Amino acid sequence: MQQRTLGNRQVSAIGLGGMPMSIEGRPDEARSIATIHAALDAGVTLIDTANSYHLLAGEVGHNERLIAKALTSYGGGTDEVLVATKGGHLRPGDGSWTQNGDPAYLKEAAKQSLKDLGVEAIGLYQFHRPDPRVPWADSVGAVRDLLDEGLVQMAGVSNASVAQIDEANEILGGRLVSVQNQFSPAHRSTLDTLRHCAQLGIAFLPYSPLGGISRAGGVGDRFPEFAAVAAARGVSPQRVVLAWELSLAPVVIPIPGASRPESIVDSAAAADLVLSDDELATLS
Repeated sequence: MQQRTLGNRQVSAIGLGGMPMSIEGRPDEARSIATIHAALDAGVTLIDTANSYHLLAGEVGHNERLIAKALTSYGGGTDEVLVATKGGHLRPGDGSWTQNGDPAYLKEAAKQSLKDLGVEAIGLYQFHRPDPRVPWADSVGAVRDLLDEGLVQMAGVSNASVAQIDEANEILGGRLVSVQNQFSPAHRSTLDTLRHCAQLGIAFLPYSPLGGISRAGGVGDRFPEFAAVAAARGVSPQRVVLAWELSLAPVVIPIPGASRPESIVDSAAAADLVLSDDELATLS
């Protein structure tokens, strides 16, 4: 698969988002592991997770442990796979999402993620979401400390504005390697952060790149321009969406979520779909 730069690593141009395999509507473990193995077979070398990707209150780290199990049981090599996780978002177990950007919590959460992933250092650790009760600088400072201590190899932020991206990069001493923000044809309000990352040479990881778990299947219905290009090319509208996102900047690495092998195999193929200038103009 086409490769793109993330920090000091080369990863697949399409990653895998692990969240659908651990929250509401999740499949059984066997199908989840088959999905991860299918991603690896397709050349995916970036898998995104978080300690908050779980359903019940007592299973924090569910998705991290699932990914670790899938990597261990995979028949091929996994040395090139970068697992990116996040801390700072919580799920109490009632379906809601809350934040905790307290530095002490983030450091303990990272140490638990180390155990759940079964690694000595986390490949990419991202502060998941700003906590309005805690200064941004304090939360990012905790990630800097984890980086300095060698517990994480690379640092990123998520759900960040342009100003927060610049502040985080300064706090990290120029070592910010990625920004994970929501972006899709239905959610273009973060295009400014995508462009800013392109200027800085920082990887931009669009989450929900197909519009979200419940809406990804209806991309063609909601966006007839993408459906038209897909029909002309003989591919899925989802594949066209991801190819369009890849075209926006060399730093873009979409991380579509998947819970079926067929879904991630189709998404991975977007890396080989080159859209024409006319098609891109229409889609943009």
